[in-house]
Amino acid sequence: MGGAIVAVLLVRMFLITSCVIPSSGMENSLYEGEGVLVNKWSYGLRMPFPSVFGYHRLAESPVKRGDIILFNNPNPTDKTIRIEQRKLFISRCIGVSGDTLMLNRELMDVKSEVLSPDSKALYVYPSAAEDTVLAVLDSLGITGNVLAGYTPEGKYIRSFSHYEYYLIRQKLEGKVKIARLDEKNEQEVHPFIVPRKNVPVKVYPWNVTLLCNIIINHEHRQAEVRRDTLWVEGKPVSAYTFSKNYYWVASNDPVNLQDSRLFGFVPEDHVIGKAWRIWLTSRKGRFFRRVQ
Repeated sequence: MGGAIVAVLLVRMFLITSCVIPSSGMENSLYEGEGVLVNKWSYGLRMPFPSVFGYHRLAESPVKRGDIILFNNPNPTDKTIRIEQRKLFISRCIGVSGDTLMLNRELMDVKSEVLSPDSKALYVYPSAAEDTVLAVLDSLGITGNVLAGYTPEGKYIRSFSHYEYYLIRQKLEGKVKIARLDEKNEQEVHPFIVPRKNVPVKVYPWNVTLLCNIIINHEHRQAEVRRDTLWVEGKPVSAYTFSKNYYWVASNDPVNLQDSRLFGFVPEDHVIGKAWRIWLTSRKGRFFRRVQ
């Protein structure tokens, strides 16, 4: 009995771990309540207790764009909590080190190609068409889709995956105009470079706060913003060279804020592994399905 317990602990520490999806943020790739196995060797094994012994990986390999990854919370309220003891998040990597993302005011990526048909976006339509839209959702078997909010003009906002939007448009046959919410924000996007180890990132007014936060929280240096200028260790800088690689992650559903819009870039030392297989589910045909 004791040997079996030790074996399980060794597997969890060095090979595979698991987590339960806590919210609907990754639907329809992963559903709330599903159990997922995570391969700790996908990017090389992160050695135990990085906060104590320093960050090291065995057989290190980079995170790939589009991977669904498990990682520790990069920005906990209590910064004294060790990395390995922080809350777990799972999300899709849409920006790897060195990438340039076009983000709007809400830090949503609006220019990249879609990485998954399950990725969702916010759509608006006239409030008078609510009954028609609800009837279409019911006919298509799209359940649990709640209103995400209202526009200043009183239009309704809902989130749909790209595949769901395709089906809805086909079903509506042009009777109701449904448009992307962020279409009006496409003129308010700016380039954000995902920091790469030993490569300087230029400071601009639109990225200065984001860079300042990761310099303080993950580079562990004193920094502040004064009138759109970044000051590091008491000196103004126009660019900063980071000491580690970072990633930008996004939920499938933009309504869910448990992603880089909330906590910024994810440092490489916070990444645990890649979501591999679904081991617990109540949905037919999904048991042991590979996570994509």
